[in-house]
Amino acid sequence: MTTGVAAQPPGVRSAHRTHRLEFEGAFEVADRVRRHSAAGRDIANLSIGEPDFATPAHVVAAGIKALRAGETKYTPVAGLPALRAAIATSLGRRGVRATPERIVVTPGAKPALFYALLATVDAGDEVLTPDPGYPAYASTIRFAGGVPVSYGFDAERGFQPNVAEIAERITPRTRVILLNSPGNPTGGTIEQSTLERIAELALKHDLIVISDEIYSRLVHAGDGVAPSIAALPGLSDRTIVIDGFSKTWAMTGWRLGYALIPSPLVRAIETIAVNAHSCVPGFIQFAGVAALNGPEDSLVSMRRELRRRRDVLVDGLRAIPGIRCARPTGAFYVFPDVTELLALSGEDSAAFASRLLDRFGVATIAGSAFGTGGEGYLRLSYAGPAPDIAAALARLRSAARTTTRIGGTTP
Repeated sequence: MTTGVAAQPPGVRSAHRTHRLEFEGAFEVADRVRRHSAAGRDIANLSIGEPDFATPAHVVAAGIKALRAGETKYTPVAGLPALRAAIATSLGRRGVRATPERIVVTPGAKPALFYALLATVDAGDEVLTPDPGYPAYASTIRFAGGVPVSYGFDAERGFQPNVAEIAERITPRTRVILLNSPGNPTGGTIEQSTLERIAELALKHDLIVISDEIYSRLVHAGDGVAPSIAALPGLSDRTIVIDGFSKTWAMTGWRLGYALIPSPLVRAIETIAVNAHSCVPGFIQFAGVAALNGPEDSLVSMRRELRRRRDVLVDGLRAIPGIRCARPTGAFYVFPDVTELLALSGEDSAAFASRLLDRFGVATIAGSAFGTGGEGYLRLSYAGPAPDIAAALARLRSAARTTTRIGGTTP
């Protein structure tokens, strides 16, 4: 009897290395949100880390001008000289010694991270990785054949990395330490004194540092810029800085990022880049030049609004019984502790986040999506539509009351 479904050839299967990669939880939740929305449900979406702000007008204009001028051909693998020079200057203003020759432009910061790990990690190498941390870290380390070795944070100190734990977990096989500041999912910014202690360990044990600084200009205090470990003595020559335009300039869909690379590693990363993506479109790179060299009014305004949203969200969460929430110092995430509610409901963070979406119309990300250290937490983004924050808080209050009363079994 014919079913109409063709049998799959036994040789058609994915390579084993692909099984080391994990799909990103935020995009899975985004798919579920779209399905709910298509069915007519109103969802307060605090799940995705995408700024609900327009790309600055002068940046858009520069991209359009370059497009109309015919900047649609191949560009140098490492990026246009004008953009690499602008990036080097921008890094210099942050105290990081940089030259255009050490910069490789990529289609988003994520490929820069991917290439950096592929270029530095051999089979069996250990990489010290934040937990909770961005899920692509451990996933890519495994893909490269390495072993992610997690280190935790001190939540009471604004999610500062636990330096003592980092030191304890360094072995002769440790090759790289990976940092993220401000951090996803915690919103914590690594303090200068903490960076100095980590730098001492990197120098003592001859480690490469990969510093993910995609949120570096979204800090809610001081000059709005996070300190970089690459600015410390002796660290520029062993640190790969990952950064991009998606968050700071609300350019997520433009796909523009870069890596600042120690000289001995530049050729290796360029070689990976030419095999993977060839080059980044010229008109997008000219938009990047305009972002770095143009006015920063929109950035200042966005930072101010994000700070306001952060305070509304944190204050609202702190008013809900069963939720504890630190006030993050950077990025656009809060990472509330919901262990009391989970104890009442008997759920883990993934089940609780799923119930919040399906029954209460609030989209969040389970803390466990960011590692075992995230269990008991939720990640909430305040970068999306501002009205979603008030709606989410009202629905979270309802969910908390329900959980307190009947153990989370019904809405």
